[in-house]
Amino acid sequence: MTFHDRDGHDLDLLALRNEDLRRFRWVKLSMVFQGAMNALNPVTSVRAQLDDVLTTHVPSMSRRARRARCAELFELVGVDPGRLDSYPHELSGGMRQRVMIAMALLLDPQVMIMDEPTTALDVVVQRGILREILRLREELGFAVIFITHDLPLLLELSDRIAIMLEGEIVELASADEIYQRPQHPYTRKLLDAFPSLTGDRGAFIRSGASSSREPLPGSQPETVDPR
Repeated sequence: MTFHDRDGHDLDLLALRNEDLRRFRWVKLSMVFQGAMNALNPVTSVRAQLDDVLTTHVPSMSRRARRARCAELFELVGVDPGRLDSYPHELSGGMRQRVMIAMALLLDPQVMIMDEPTTALDVVVQRGILREILRLREELGFAVIFITHDLPLLLELSDRIAIMLEGEIVELASADEIYQRPQHPYTRKLLDAFPSLTGDRGAFIRSGASSSREPLPGSQPETVDPR
């Protein structure tokens, strides 16, 4: 996806500084972080935190309009607007994650980055969150960049998948191509690592996959100094 400036020209995101970058964030591109409890301010109500986004980016919006927008987003993500005055510790993990999604949607961004949004949530809550994301994507028309180690999950909800190894993309293809015709050895190993829930004991996610889980050679790269 290409972002454009006010004159319709392509926007170089790496060249944005200070005020231009602040105007871009959350308006065009928003993010849902992995740890919702850590991403939310523990000593400030949820309403105040959502209100701060609107006050910063849409200073002309009235207090009444801000309150209505916050309530609208809570209803959209399936949280009772009556919980707006709650503090993060008063909400369940699933509700906190939905609050983060609501915050990311406040300004109708074009792209939402989601970094392991269902980590540390139980399976039932995970499915509810994922269904909500897919519904909102279809309803509001934004794109989602989903960052996760859960490849079967990506195969279920993604249009295209990028496989990264040591900080570099080693394969980029449609979800169907990744599943049916993986090209890179690392991609094949990732697919072979997940057992089937319906097949014979020892069967793996892809039909015909090896029944032995052999690790890739090498060690985890040093992210600070990759040399």
